[in-house]
Amino acid sequence: MAVIDTLFTNAKLGDGSLKDIGVTNGRVSSIAPAGTGTGASPQVDIAGALLVPGFVEGHIHLDTSFYGDKWIAHKPCTNGFDVHERVAFQAENMARAAPMEERARKQLELCVANGSLQMRSHVMVDGSVGLKSLETILKVREAYRGIIDIQLVAFPQNGILKSPGTPELLDEAIGLGADLVGGLDPASFDRDLQGHLDVVFGVAEKRGVGVDIHLHDFGSLGAFTVEEICARTVALGMQGRVAISHAYGLGDLDADAARRIGARIAAAGISIMTNAPGNHAFPPVALLRAEGVTVFSGSDNIRDSWWPYGDGDMLGRAMMIGYRSGFYTDEDLAAAFDVVTAAGAKALGLEGYGIAVGAKADFVTLDAEHVPEAVVAVPKPRRVFKEGRLVAENGVMVR
Repeated sequence: MAVIDTLFTNAKLGDGSLKDIGVTNGRVSSIAPAGTGTGASPQVDIAGALLVPGFVEGHIHLDTSFYGDKWIAHKPCTNGFDVHERVAFQAENMARAAPMEERARKQLELCVANGSLQMRSHVMVDGSVGLKSLETILKVREAYRGIIDIQLVAFPQNGILKSPGTPELLDEAIGLGADLVGGLDPASFDRDLQGHLDVVFGVAEKRGVGVDIHLHDFGSLGAFTVEEICARTVALGMQGRVAISHAYGLGDLDADAARRIGARIAAAGISIMTNAPGNHAFPPVALLRAEGVTVFSGSDNIRDSWWPYGDGDMLGRAMMIGYRSGFYTDEDLAAAFDVVTAAGAKALGLEGYGIAVGAKADFVTLDAEHVPEAVVAVPKPRRVFKEGRLVAENGVMVR
């Protein structure tokens, strides 16, 4: 039997039971009824608090947040929501922002303090910035290794075909250390759906990596693009390695059409990311889950050029998803929690996630009777443990 390094005592699990949890070399090595765990010093008394797996921040932009920087007032688009115009506003704001590394660190520490221990961040890689942003965020990722695990997506914010040199840069980005290839509104931004997808899936196939595509397009255009991404995914045998972020168009469909496309998404093994944005339709979470689709979530933008909101709290995001989705029963609330925990882990392909023998000892403590209460109350303060080590407490990251 492995020697236990740390024993977490009196931890309340999701089923309401009190357990002592042994941790060895950063992983759960034993789970026993409270009061029966032995063989470790030090011991950490959870004191009956709810112990849950670390949250999965599945979609964020570490390079473009202004969190911790001076306040930058939001500038509305001239005519509704326009991705091209928002990208232009972002370029203006980034030119006068604090250094990227400084901003990224502050945003990262905010997320860790709230309990996120797994993250996927999109980072700009295109003809406008080259690989500079990625190089900066790679340094930040290395600095926080052992505190939070981070996947990076090479994200062509200014398009692929419209931004000269971007196809080659996306390929170079994977060689440099990015984990996935991204895309952006293939039909409406580059105005060449097939050409855009040729590049994204071409780099992914060449490099043996996954795909995560931003898709803001509404209505039938958004739905058609989802279907085309499904077809590509199946044709290349990439089931389980592709995500579509936002997919607003799925929220514009009637229930029957949504079920049909949901079944196709599930068959293709594609995950759908939503942050439940406040001013327009978003994917129908319960319907998609019922069809077998993995739905996960992320903060997306935190105080940046797209909107001034965001607090890096994925438990708060679960509450928002539940609130906007009309989730009221305990079963519904547990589903909202799943979106920011286990479903996120599945979408990101994480190994060793959860509270089980053999899993990574990544925990968050919550002052709540059970998971449904945690979702509606969003309790604080919290203690956050990465591989059995305390990394944040009372809203502040510790080293």
